Amino acid sequence: MTRKDPPFTIGVEEEYLLVDKETRGLVVDPPQSLLSECEEELGGQVTNELLRSQIEVGTKVCGNVQEAREDLSRLRKSVIEVTGRHGIAPIAASTHPFSLWSEQKHTPKDRYESLTAEMQAAARRLVICGMHVHVGIEDDSLRIDLMNQVAYFLPHLLALSCSSPFWRGFDTGLRSYRLTVFDALPRTGLPETFQSYAEYERHVDILINAGVIQDSTKIWWDLRPSGKFPTLETRIMDVCTRMDDAIALAALLVCLMRMLYRLRLNNQRWRTYSRMLVRENRWRAMRYSFDEGLIDFAKGKIVPFDQLIDEILELTYEDARALGCEKEVASVREILSRGTSAHRQLKAHELSIAAGNSQEDALKAVVDTLVSDTAEDL
Repeated sequence: MTRKDPPFTIGVEEEYLLVDKETRGLVVDPPQSLLSECEEELGGQVTNELLRSQIEVGTKVCGNVQEAREDLSRLRKSVIEVTGRHGIAPIAASTHPFSLWSEQKHTPKDRYESLTAEMQAAARRLVICGMHVHVGIEDDSLRIDLMNQVAYFLPHLLALSCSSPFWRGFDTGLRSYRLTVFDALPRTGLPETFQSYAEYERHVDILINAGVIQDSTKIWWDLRPSGKFPTLETRIMDVCTRMDDAIALAALLVCLMRMLYRLRLNNQRWRTYSRMLVRENRWRAMRYSFDEGLIDFAKGKIVPFDQLIDEILELTYEDARALGCEKEVASVREILSRGTSAHRQLKAHELSIAAGNSQEDALKAVVDTLVSDTAEDL
């Protein structure tokens, strides 16, 4: 019998915040025509989000990383062009530096009305954006097997994507504050470990039959079997401000999944560590990004992040070559040398304050940096 390997296709979803180019604050009430104008350009690849000050795009199903980059570039360019006609700019950042959640308006759709009615302030506070990467894995049992193993690497991906250091005008001290907001919802955080897809389905069915959720799309873990597509969907990452960073992380993720599949073919697997331990690294990534390293559980100590990345790149070298994305994966090192969006935001704020500007103007300078970086690399 011929073995059927996973397609390892890629799909990238990005959420953006919409800012007024003059005030730099969030646009609470964007023009009614804005979404329809975007839809004229992009069709079903653009949609509104929970809040009216947000917009979401999603690539097509892409056969490789280069296709994903081309499509994502087209999506970003179109949103920038359409919003620019209205004096608005999108920023690919997971929080806004100073706008208040209490002033935002949610999109009048049944599913959003239902969410805010059920979750109350926990939902109204969701002025946050993320990047979701789908990797095509059609076999249900393989998706669960890989989900159990890929969870180990989720903090590494988060550390490289951080873009939410500010909240309500304050430096939070965290590089990814977004997850502290999202974690207030149920069914979030690291995925559970399951022995089979059937076991996963039984757990989901209990919640459905109890009337708690309608379907598995209401499972909002950092990593989940998609409820809509034959994919494994990684959701832990902040949205990357620079598109090249987003593509680098998508490439690294698909290579990790292929590496784990390759181990499986040789009757090997990545060791599954307790969620307690992985959760500790998740916190370190939220707090420090990559600045203070992560715990290597086999060594029992904190290891500098550049060493961890070198090890991962070595592990996935064969896979990057097979998938034709060596260049994109290697560019992960550029994130380490240049810094994440969170690093750049904090630097922009620091330089503005050092130049004698007020806190208000320094935060506006952060927004200007985000507007510029969102349009870079396209």
